[in-house]
Amino acid sequence: MRAAVMRDWELRVDEVPDPEPGPGQVLTRVLACGICGSDLHMLRHGAELRAREVELADEFGPDPNALRPVVFEPHLDTVMGHEYCCEVIGLGAGVTGVSEGDVVVGMPVALDADGLHTVGYSNRYPGGYAELMVLDAALLNRVPDGVPPRLAALTEPLAVGVHAVAKSRTDQAHAAVVLGLGPVGLACVAELKVRGIGPVVGADFSSRRRRLAEHLGCDVVVDPRVQPAVAAWREVDGQRPLVVFEAVGVPGMIDAAMRMAPRDTQVLVVGVCMQRDHIHPMSAIGRELNVQFALGYTPDEFAGSLTKIADGAVDLEPLLTGSVTVEGVPGAFADLADPEEHAKILVEPDGTSGA
Repeated sequence: MRAAVMRDWELRVDEVPDPEPGPGQVLTRVLACGICGSDLHMLRHGAELRAREVELADEFGPDPNALRPVVFEPHLDTVMGHEYCCEVIGLGAGVTGVSEGDVVVGMPVALDADGLHTVGYSNRYPGGYAELMVLDAALLNRVPDGVPPRLAALTEPLAVGVHAVAKSRTDQAHAAVVLGLGPVGLACVAELKVRGIGPVVGADFSSRRRRLAEHLGCDVVVDPRVQPAVAAWREVDGQRPLVVFEAVGVPGMIDAAMRMAPRDTQVLVVGVCMQRDHIHPMSAIGRELNVQFALGYTPDEFAGSLTKIADGAVDLEPLLTGSVTVEGVPGAFADLADPEEHAKILVEPDGTSGA
């Protein structure tokens, strides 16, 4: 099959072997897969991240109670892509509850005799920047009839925002500031507004991203070069307990969020920074901040995100700003460097998923 392959931290399109489903797994045809910012970061900063992972493993030692993931080897082929919607075309031994022809989304995890694999960051389980994928049947959610695959593929990034808001324990007594209005920040805005939380202030340099945040219900949007996000919150509220969502994920942003936060604020870090970073603890100590980190989502949050999309509780269609086949993935990675041009580009291997 054709796939966009990461090898030695470079991206190329190549022929790779078709995957074969094992027991409890299904073979699927990729209909749509979103290109995630974490994949762009992995391509650029993955070598540094891998070096740090080795250091952490040496520091903490083995944990006999932990199910440690099988880590991919960068010199071998890795097909990224974890925001997928697929059609089931083959069943492995013992599969129940899933039929050929089902359109599905699923959590990007596979479990086999060798351990836990992260689909899209695995040498064994290719992600959605390819024509075919093997997925664990038990982790799949059937896409309701009438939901286009291109929208269903946004289940995974929406679930990241749903989980971040849940982790923050934000309720209608709070206000929120969202720093960074890429797909993760926009997912946080969407979930905050679904929960009736406000005012929500969104901050991003990109005017296009600010317009998308407004579409999702963000009460105030600011260009931080013109007005700091917390200053905007003080103008429209300034009284409710504040939660600041750091959804940028680059060095310096956690410290910047801590420095701007008022006393007793919670800073929820959902941006994935893959580089070494530094903070000044007194920024948090002096104002007794609560700094919380979030990653991923639960199965219930994932399923609930699909339901929100299917029921129309959130309208994510405007986030879809481009589509490419597998051959166009390297170019799409380059195009996503311009936030004024794109928010979310989908990989649609056959170009017929309902665009």
